[in-house]
Amino acid sequence: MRIKLLLAIAVIATLASATAQSRRERNQPKQQQSADTVAKPKPGTIAALIKPNANKQTGMFTVYEQDGKYFFLVPESLLGKDILVVNRLSQSAAGLRNGFAGYAGDQIYNAMIRLSKSPDGKKIFVNRINTRERSQGDMAVAVEKSNKQPIVQAFDIKASTPAKDSVLIEVTDFLNGESELISFSPSSKQSLGLSGMQRDASYIVGVKTFPINTEIKTVKSYNATPAGNLSGNMMRQSQSVPATFEINASFVLLPQVPMQPRYNDPRVGYFTERYVDFDQNPQGVKNVEMITRWRLEPKPEDVEKYKRGELVEPAEPIIFYIDPATPKQWVSSLIQGVNDWEPVFRKAGFKNAIKGLEAPVDDPNWSLEDARYSAIVYKPSDIPNASGPHNRDPRSGQIIESHINWYHNVMLLLRNWYMLQVGPNDPRAQQMEFPSELMGELVRFVSSHEVGHTLGLRHNFGATATAPVDSLRSRTYLQKYGHTPSIMDYSRFNYVVQPEDGIEPELQYPRIKEYDEWAIEWGYRRFPDLKTPEAEATKLNEWIIEKQKNPRLWFGHESNPNDPRSQAEDLGDNQMKANELGIKNLQRVVVGLPKWTYKPNSNYADLGMMHGEVVTQFGRYIGHVSKWIGGIYENPVTREQGDVVYTFVEKDKQKEAMAFLDKHLYNAPKWLLDQTIYEKTGANGTDVMLRLYNTNMNSLLSNRVMQNLINAQATLGAQAYTMTDLYADMSKAVWGTGVPDVYRRILQKAYINSLINLSGLKDAALGSMVIVAIGADVAKTTDIQSMAVYQLRQAQYRIGQLTSSDPVVQAHYQHLGTQIKNALEGK
Repeated sequence: MRIKLLLAIAVIATLASATAQSRRERNQPKQQQSADTVAKPKPGTIAALIKPNANKQTGMFTVYEQDGKYFFLVPESLLGKDILVVNRLSQSAAGLRNGFAGYAGDQIYNAMIRLSKSPDGKKIFVNRINTRERSQGDMAVAVEKSNKQPIVQAFDIKASTPAKDSVLIEVTDFLNGESELISFSPSSKQSLGLSGMQRDASYIVGVKTFPINTEIKTVKSYNATPAGNLSGNMMRQSQSVPATFEINASFVLLPQVPMQPRYNDPRVGYFTERYVDFDQNPQGVKNVEMITRWRLEPKPEDVEKYKRGELVEPAEPIIFYIDPATPKQWVSSLIQGVNDWEPVFRKAGFKNAIKGLEAPVDDPNWSLEDARYSAIVYKPSDIPNASGPHNRDPRSGQIIESHINWYHNVMLLLRNWYMLQVGPNDPRAQQMEFPSELMGELVRFVSSHEVGHTLGLRHNFGATATAPVDSLRSRTYLQKYGHTPSIMDYSRFNYVVQPEDGIEPELQYPRIKEYDEWAIEWGYRRFPDLKTPEAEATKLNEWIIEKQKNPRLWFGHESNPNDPRSQAEDLGDNQMKANELGIKNLQRVVVGLPKWTYKPNSNYADLGMMHGEVVTQFGRYIGHVSKWIGGIYENPVTREQGDVVYTFVEKDKQKEAMAFLDKHLYNAPKWLLDQTIYEKTGANGTDVMLRLYNTNMNSLLSNRVMQNLINAQATLGAQAYTMTDLYADMSKAVWGTGVPDVYRRILQKAYINSLINLSGLKDAALGSMVIVAIGADVAKTTDIQSMAVYQLRQAQYRIGQLTSSDPVVQAHYQHLGTQIKNALEGK
């Protein structure tokens, strides 16, 4: 009975369970349909495209990553805003180099863009913005109509937010492609010989987004046809090699309100951003140059303190990070080169305005390629150089960031300069490998120089011209002033100092000095009550006029072809005196080189290389002196100063320069042509003198120099150094007395060749009307060509009177005579 009851209960339970399951199965389709109706997103919404588990980052763009695809959520508030694009190589292709291009850290694209919606509202356009013509006045419409900004990229709008305040675009194909916005500019591609991006060998590494910037990292592979040298091997143009790069593209939101510009002044040396202004000149246009500088401003709460002259910290200091790949022994020297500028900014009213720091190693949000961060980037290169470029806001000249390029082999350059210029005074420099302490000081000097460029400062090639040569040998003077008022000069080291002067080596390094302090003060001092660059103009002009009463604050432009005070790698106010002392030190170097370049188990390659550097340094000294001949001083002024801008170099200075050349060049420098060195290196003196003589003659017997001498005579009359004076001095030096040796014969050939080139006879024989440097019409209608022809005839007559029992000398005379005859007859 009990068993039956249990069975009955089991059957009832089974039936009940089956009934419930049947009821659930009948209800299930209806319940599922209801859930789908509630959960399914509406088409055109973010939720319809982006899954709840998609990887999401919030920043300037909100970035979604799902299933290998990338989407950007673009806020409507970002449309029309100015964005700076900076692309750099995170990793460069193995073995692919072309001069300075092809290294990790290289910048390969830069532009300003704006996002906009298409007229039908279905696309997001990317416009590349050119700001070279501007107007906010009556000409604004006309300027805008003639400056339609190009659309360089377009994206379909996939969806929008419910509030319609943001739109979604897919960027997967864009990131996988080779648009210059995330890759190489056309010129960068050309320099490396890149073509045919390989999509199947390219991919997206990742995207990071932050409040004011978005960073995109991709790997892109190309075919490369190297032009010239590929890792030391000459490659034919037809040979193609694979090249893979990792590229970082930075999209940085520029300030909503641009920094107030400061207009350039040629009396202080800054890099500039230029544009044509249609508003400032009601009857024409004005070419405006804004200096490039960082946006150092007092914090709002410190403005009144700043106006009272108190030192304040800037709202945003300038920070340079040192590339983590930098060898540890040079990190502190590079940082010191940055920090050397901190006291300078106090002149402009700011403390703690700039600092150098080691790069953070544990911060996932820090990247060397991130355009928010400035850095000194260490490059494994055999190029002996360093450079300090910067990216700026084209609207105002504000420097946004900088990546200083530090090529490893710059230390070769530093060693060579220092050994040649200071070696006789510093035993530490009398060896091929310098002590780390010494090299660290030299690294610090170059670091400071390159940081100066990133602050906006140009080379000041006129700085050293303010230092009396005799003072450059005085400890008291050097302790107070240094050997140059500016680290932005190419002054290198104090080669005027002689061993008997007993000057400490540290007084022979360049350091930041007066001009640098003044230039930073002029460029970075804020005037909170002056709200426009036009309002600043009068004050800045008065300031410069007052400051330039101190001659050490004079600026010499780096590209002035005529002013002998503006030269690279020179010293002092008189290069004839300074270089006389420099040559004495070079003579000591030549004597010391066999010992200084000795290394066990090595050949004489270092000896040959360093002797070649001595020749190069000697050639610089000759070039410094040559520029005095036909020179013109240039002193930019405003009308308020009432001074003369252009003045011809004094006659006695030009005579002094010619006497120097006669003594040290035209009478062959036998000390330079050391046969004991040539026996070990295979070099020879005839090649050396051929290069030196050709360079010198082409420099002096040029249209530019001759036209300057003509103008001087027309202006000054008998007080001028004239073409007649130059040719008289030149002829005396070239022909000399006695039988010409092999070096003087080379000099005479160089002289005749340069005269023929200057005369225009060669061009006439070839049917060419082109005269280099000043143009055919000026050369033909002044005394340049006629005087050159006259000198050829004078030389022809002189040579005709010369004979020699030495067949080589006689052949030389006959050859010159034939050369002149053929030129005069147009053959």
